[in-house]
Amino acid sequence: MVKINRKISVVIRVKNEERWIGHCIQSVLDMIDKPEIVIVDNNSTDDSIKISNLFIEDPALDNKNKNYTKMRLVKIDNYSPGRAINLGVKNCSNQYILVISAHCVLKKINLNKLIDYLENNVAVFGKQIPILNGKKINKRYIWSHFGDKSINNMFSKLENRFFFHNALSFFKKQSITKYPFDEKLVGKEDRYWAQHIIKNLKKNILYSPDFEVEHHYTPDGNTWKSF
Repeated sequence: MVKINRKISVVIRVKNEERWIGHCIQSVLDMIDKPEIVIVDNNSTDDSIKISNLFIEDPALDNKNKNYTKMRLVKIDNYSPGRAINLGVKNCSNQYILVISAHCVLKKINLNKLIDYLENNVAVFGKQIPILNGKKINKRYIWSHFGDKSINNMFSKLENRFFFHNALSFFKKQSITKYPFDEKLVGKEDRYWAQHIIKNLKKNILYSPDFEVEHHYTPDGNTWKSF
């Protein structure tokens, strides 16, 4: 992995994700050098936050251990997916922001390429591999969008609109500040956001397999409603 000097913030939305949150954070630390991690917690009642806290870097100790990093916990009430991302981004200290689902495990990332891509794109979203109880499943329905080739302004024939998925996505902070997600929507806020960016603003969004996650099944995950 090539290290870069430009610091990265990572936004993770959390609601009772104790099964996967530790795997998610560890995978980020394995791939990115000392990122700032912002946890946006939607009133979790399990051990999600306790597990997240295991990764907090203690400034009084040796900070060379890559398995610890700076973390920030943000509580959210009146949750919506868009409000959670907007709030997480607002609390980020760095220019470049990775948004990743709490039940995703980062398997591959090329930050140099992603940062370069943002020169001509408002956002980049990455490849997702669906995992059901440890088994990779066939890429049908929504999963069929995540192929092996880069696509500019992906149009979904399945949904009859431009496609974008923020479970693995990369932005400049200023892009979300300027073009925030709709906080009133209870789902598919990413698709509506893409419609606005591409159709109304005439700007670009790139799908790139240069970063990739395993997206693990959760009963309440919207992506898994029709797998």
